[in-house]
Amino acid sequence: MGDKAHAHPGAAGRARAADRPTSVRNVVLVGPSGSGKTTLVEALALTAGAVNRAGRVEDGGTVSDYDAIEHRQQRSVQLSLVPVEWDGIKINLLDTPGYADFVGELRAGLRAADAALFVVSASDGVDGSTRMVWDECAAVGMPRAIVVTHLEAARADFTEMTRACAEAFGGDDPDAVLPLYLPLHGPEGPDGHASVTGLIGLLTQKLFDYSSGEREEHEPDPDRLPLIEEARARLIEGIIAESEDETLMDRYLGGEPCDVETLIEDLEKAVARGAFFPVLAAAPAAEGARRGLGTVELLGLITGGFPTPPEHGTPRVTSIDGTPRELDPCDPDAPLVAEVVKTSSDPYVGRISLVRLFSGTLRADQTVHVSGHGLADRGHEDHDVDERIGALSTPFGKQQRPVSHVIAGDLACVAKLGRAETGDTLSAKDDPLLMEPWGMPDPLLPLAIRAHSKPDEDKLSQGLARLVAEDPTMRLEHNQDTHQVVLWCLGEAHADVALERLRSRYGVQVDVVAHRVPLRETFGGRASGRGRHVKQSGGHGQFAICEIDVEPLPGGSGIEFVDRVVGGAVPRQFIPSVEKGVRAQAAKGVAAGHPLIDVRVTLRDGKAHSVDSSDAAFQTAGALALREAAADARINLLEPVAAVSVLVGDDYVGPVMSDLSGRRGRVLGTEQSAGGRTLVRAEVPEIEIGRYSVDLRALSHGTARFSRRYVRHEPMPAQVAERVREEAVGS
Repeated sequence: MGDKAHAHPGAAGRARAADRPTSVRNVVLVGPSGSGKTTLVEALALTAGAVNRAGRVEDGGTVSDYDAIEHRQQRSVQLSLVPVEWDGIKINLLDTPGYADFVGELRAGLRAADAALFVVSASDGVDGSTRMVWDECAAVGMPRAIVVTHLEAARADFTEMTRACAEAFGGDDPDAVLPLYLPLHGPEGPDGHASVTGLIGLLTQKLFDYSSGEREEHEPDPDRLPLIEEARARLIEGIIAESEDETLMDRYLGGEPCDVETLIEDLEKAVARGAFFPVLAAAPAAEGARRGLGTVELLGLITGGFPTPPEHGTPRVTSIDGTPRELDPCDPDAPLVAEVVKTSSDPYVGRISLVRLFSGTLRADQTVHVSGHGLADRGHEDHDVDERIGALSTPFGKQQRPVSHVIAGDLACVAKLGRAETGDTLSAKDDPLLMEPWGMPDPLLPLAIRAHSKPDEDKLSQGLARLVAEDPTMRLEHNQDTHQVVLWCLGEAHADVALERLRSRYGVQVDVVAHRVPLRETFGGRASGRGRHVKQSGGHGQFAICEIDVEPLPGGSGIEFVDRVVGGAVPRQFIPSVEKGVRAQAAKGVAAGHPLIDVRVTLRDGKAHSVDSSDAAFQTAGALALREAAADARINLLEPVAAVSVLVGDDYVGPVMSDLSGRRGRVLGTEQSAGGRTLVRAEVPEIEIGRYSVDLRALSHGTARFSRRYVRHEPMPAQVAERVREEAVGS
């Protein structure tokens, strides 16, 4: 696999790779922030000849030329594509953010890829978030491999890291997570730490020396071979256990030597079907070196062991009406089915869509059908529209290399798709299709904003529409109760990036304001009110008098209006007018400006004038009567309560339950879940969980998830209500 000599292809090899689905590999890099994913991508690009020793692309720019926001944030915040060629194979490397706030970009990378490289730092270990992503990949059978980085760190220990990976990722079969190579250390430095200078292949027992800056293959000294015997035997047994040849284990146990080529072939098959997960080591090239340690071996694993796009299959596809459609996986001659996995804006060419083709062939200037994606609740309206695409290109850093067409299995950038958003399906205009959308996390951190000035107000709507088109994990809400514009984000960093993009990309300056939850009001007891609207100003006057009783009702009852007038004191044609006025005033509130709910209003008496009474007069009288009743009654504030479900590791159940109780929550119970986790169910006032996504992440070290849904409004404690009223007066 990685033990063979390789050379990167020339232009002819690149052209051939672009026209065969079997000559494409789509690989997503997964790992926490700081694990070295982007550095690894750069090292692979250098080894493959895609960049020069200075890390520069042939036609300008560097492999790591990303959004300027990333440089200010000092973290990767978006999915990026780096294509390289190796052994006649085009490899699309999808570098994903490692920070939890940008998990939407990670999910997009997982959707676009056919295999995953999990990048872990030898000095930091495996965190809980990475384990959860591993479980997601396992659920869909995605092939995976593990790359250990930062071997130069003082605390780095490849053997210990391999053991930790087997424990974290192996589940019931730790022998499915094993190293293919062992690192070779040079002399110890002044700090007592020996640098890694090469690798020894456990199957071939060949030594690969990187100390000169090149990769040199040697026969190892005989005294080194005993040091790898145990690891080699375990690797061989692990491969044989996953072999499709059921006689191989019997022959091995009988003492028959196993052919190395057979073992490599079985290993590649086991990796491709997601049954074996090799561990490799990698490090960037030293100053002046052409190849980083382990990069040749890693490229060999990708080309030889990871599946081709046709082997990985296609997500569920339907016609627009929902009728299932069966398509041959990655057939360039089949109907067009592509998916927008990322949307970005370029200041010179406008919107650019990164698409993954699952079927058919996409050509420049082709007219395609764009199908919506079922995220209307997040501000992404469903749509079905035909659009003419612009140029097709392959990205590399900030460069865009034009291509005439893209075939099934490959990825490319499409210009001028003005209506398409992330998650949308592209198909032939005469055969519109729809792909099942991938799962997106629910944004649970509210960010209330308002335009900074009148010019910003004019541009705000368009800027927000473009912002949410790029990011399906963001939800835009125009709250009708609080009259606030709210961006729902995944975390503080996600919110910061959203604000920066509004300012720098779309020229919209906004102010962040306190987020308000939609409160309600209700009567705390029975009350009565009299509404008198009598005016005479020449001509027809206005005359309407009504008397009402108000009483509280159980939660969820709404507004109930009852007519108890006798003797025609209020003419029948004006009783609906009174009700209309009462309901209009209830919607405005009677104390603190929040809608009134859960009361019964009984109209019991009134007076009318044969000439001056009117619909408008009795509407006004009804509103006045309700306000007078409220003036003499105790008005309770009602707050929304959410049902909260927290999935958390067993080690953090106690702190999570204690924290929920401190938020005035009522813990309803717990349930055991798979993987050593517990589901905690509680009901918590929404005013107490505005920042819960941030606080829970800190409390659980990023390993917990939660969901919430509104269940009801209920009375707010007196001291909390008083604080809310004071804050309202102060604002």
